[in-house]
Amino acid sequence: MKLGCCYYPEHWPEDIWAEDARRMRAMGLSLVRIGEFAWSRIEPEPGHYDWGWLDRAIETLHAAGLKVILGTPTATPPKWLVDRMPDMVAIDEQGRPRGFGSRRHYCFSHEGYRAECRRIVTVLAARYAKHPALHMWQTDNEYGCHDTVLSFSHAAAAAFRGWCAARYGTIAALNAAWGNVFWSMEYRSFAEIDPPHLTVTEANPTHWLDYRRFASDQVASFNREQVAILREAAPGTPITHNFMGFFTEFDHHDVGRDIDVATWDSYPLGFLEQFWFSQAEKRDYLRQGHPDIAAFHHDLYRGCSPKEAGSRWGVMEQQPGPVNWARFNPAPLPGMVALWTLEACAHGAELTSYFRWRQAPFAQEQMHAGLLRPDSTEAEAADEVRAAAAVLDAIGPQACAQAPAALVFSYEAAWVIGIQPQGQSFRYLELVFEAYSALRIRGLDVDIVSPDADLSAYRMVVVPTLPIVPDGFAEKLAALSCPVLLGPRSGSKTDSFCIPDGLAPGNLRDLTGVTVNRVESLRDGVSEPADGFAVTRWREDVVADHAPEITDAAARGVVYYKDGVRYCAVWPDRDLLALLVERMAHEAGVELCDLPAGIRVRRTQTHVFTFNYSGQSVSLPGFDAPLPPASWHLAPL
Repeated sequence: MKLGCCYYPEHWPEDIWAEDARRMRAMGLSLVRIGEFAWSRIEPEPGHYDWGWLDRAIETLHAAGLKVILGTPTATPPKWLVDRMPDMVAIDEQGRPRGFGSRRHYCFSHEGYRAECRRIVTVLAARYAKHPALHMWQTDNEYGCHDTVLSFSHAAAAAFRGWCAARYGTIAALNAAWGNVFWSMEYRSFAEIDPPHLTVTEANPTHWLDYRRFASDQVASFNREQVAILREAAPGTPITHNFMGFFTEFDHHDVGRDIDVATWDSYPLGFLEQFWFSQAEKRDYLRQGHPDIAAFHHDLYRGCSPKEAGSRWGVMEQQPGPVNWARFNPAPLPGMVALWTLEACAHGAELTSYFRWRQAPFAQEQMHAGLLRPDSTEAEAADEVRAAAAVLDAIGPQACAQAPAALVFSYEAAWVIGIQPQGQSFRYLELVFEAYSALRIRGLDVDIVSPDADLSAYRMVVVPTLPIVPDGFAEKLAALSCPVLLGPRSGSKTDSFCIPDGLAPGNLRDLTGVTVNRVESLRDGVSEPADGFAVTRWREDVVADHAPEITDAAARGVVYYKDGVRYCAVWPDRDLLALLVERMAHEAGVELCDLPAGIRVRRTQTHVFTFNYSGQSVSLPGFDAPLPPASWHLAPL
């Protein structure tokens, strides 16, 4: 695995570039990402390009033996461009423009801005496609960051009308699919359709789902336009985009099909603080991050990278110290930066790049740590990068072993649950993450895959929930010989966001032998007892052609089993998930581990990695000494 950093030569005096490059190489880095925010320096005036500084920066890095990941600068259009096309900015759900003054101030649907992006990417590619320092392209930066996937601009509205016409063909078909007879919402033509915002009460959920599908398609097509230009200019040069953590606003599988290497931006401490984790978890993992946050995204984005390209993936931005954007921003424990680096390697990453080389003393991110402080002295992470580089050199290339468990992840499922949660604590990402964590706690390696993935090589398959079941998915599950777990709300909606004929779980009914007659959501603090677990958040009243496998204390069905397939009719708490993992592993002949709290393992084809995310030393069977906090252990298979 190659190591790199994110570098902004335009932020620093040119007379220190060569020394920066020398120090990067000495630290064990070989890749440098540059350029993704540099449009105003590349083109300071319309049509006037200043390539000199970027030419010299790339040559300086190349002379030091460094390769470049060159970003297209479309995440930060310059002020002169916004002034020329003021309607290019996105409009938020409240009808307010997302103005100039930070970044991502554009609407994916604006044809004028798309044309400008094609132009700047074309001239960038023409200039650097043949440069020997070029290692990889990065398109844009963090699509959708700061809630910018959904735009409600005039451009987006016009594009959505065209999208609807292409999808439905006739307005009658759209009215039928959306159920627009309800509340007299019928349209006479596609020209009458607006985005589903600023309504008196909730908008039609099918309207919302189609708008999310449309917005996701706009992201994918925006990316595809850049990819086509880069491929023509530099055939064979890999292309990446850097995705984000716990982010489902567009379908990353769709974008992933057009690139070669899926990368993501890893900030475990910030994600722990910003998301649903309990106060106890935020306390216990304050300076380490939850032990499954980084791994979850490693496995998710490996699954978003094209199989035909070898499922290549990496970490484009790795947190090296405190960040600036979370509610609270602690520093990592000593050893964590190296641990995060080696964990990426254990999951098959081909690169890990630290954000950033030097901490900026100005503007919005001046509180975000780097490998160097603003005065160019080394920050705490620098030695850990050297240590990780030495380990990587010693162990050589690592390739993923076949994981025994597959977890099916659907971005569309996240949209459906978000549009109509029915209970405010029913969070798709949390449910999926808890299922993933339940597998990892028992020492299992996991592949996170899309619903259209081939599942035949796995020994266990977990589908946390899949409200809309794609064509052929039920048949694919039926053909498996391994245990399958389907979570609540699976098969509960049609492709048009309606309750299916014959009720849920729709076309999974024959496979599961159950029918869901009623659902209820339980408020926070309500807990209905069962043997060894509790029912919280969500439960379904089920009629089945067989007795339940697991019931609660009132003898109500909780889990139903039929021919290797389980249907879980409640929100599964951690105890129930642990029980189900145990049973499935036993049926599959998969060996489990009893890992102490905070310990995780990951296998490659040649090594077993053990990571200690806990805040104390942990004794493990077969280890000569306790494993210290924020440390790792490597053993050959």
